[in-house]
Amino acid sequence: MRNRHHRFGKATAGLAIATLAVFGAAAHAQDSNKKSQSPALDNISLWVGGYYTNNDTNIGGKTAYLNTSGNVNLEKDLDFKKHKTVPRVRLDFLIGEHQGFSFDYYEVNRSHSKSLDENIEFLGQPIDAAAEAKGNLKFTFGSAAYKWWFGTGDDVFGLGIGAAYYKVHASVYGSATVNDESVASGASTNQSAWAPNLQIGWRHAFNDQWRMYFNASGVKKNGGELNGHIFDAALGLEYFPWQNVGIGAEYAYTKIKLNQDKRNYNLDLDMKLNGPAAYIRFRF
Repeated sequence: MRNRHHRFGKATAGLAIATLAVFGAAAHAQDSNKKSQSPALDNISLWVGGYYTNNDTNIGGKTAYLNTSGNVNLEKDLDFKKHKTVPRVRLDFLIGEHQGFSFDYYEVNRSHSKSLDENIEFLGQPIDAAAEAKGNLKFTFGSAAYKWWFGTGDDVFGLGIGAAYYKVHASVYGSATVNDESVASGASTNQSAWAPNLQIGWRHAFNDQWRMYFNASGVKKNGGELNGHIFDAALGLEYFPWQNVGIGAEYAYTKIKLNQDKRNYNLDLDMKLNGPAAYIRFRF
């Protein structure tokens, strides 16, 4: 799985570099068409920045061996930090004036352990004050979509259809010594999947320097070893003090709810992310 993720990351980076090279050369040739193209769109548009998220994460599990189930909130039960900066990259480019491709990539990577000083219910097992619990979560998401843009004025609306890749590496474990006997419980998963991706968007140009946008995307997968849905939305504002370089700021919300079914256990991930994001913007 690790090699697959590494290859996916390299392929994504390679595709982005190749796209910039090819379409950067074509951008000059398309300048003559810009009069009929909406000022809210760019031939090539790149976002590089971070998503400062407020996190609420639940990992639930059920083990067939012991016929037990339970739920752990990473922020409340294991003292994970509520806020996390998540790196994020987006790339859009047009083919002609109204069609093109859109790419998005981000990764949430969190790990923390806690020595418990009070009794809690941990995945169906009682754990006392002499216990320790640890949680790990790494969620990777990447999407690619073909997009149609409607409109030529200051406002355009977009519809995109494509595919998304997501991977979950998560685990929760607890151990304790009770009356000289060791007790442990936990569950883990390391799975990835592909699923259809639907996107909508809106762009508005106030002038050549100031623009506003809204993005939303949804992923839903029924069946398979890792199923569920992922929803993402963002409302943002862009400012370009220079022709090709600017800054962007947005407020985003992400909802991830996935389930892995196994013969001996299943594991659920329910994660909500929301907060501001800031980007360096490049347009050509």
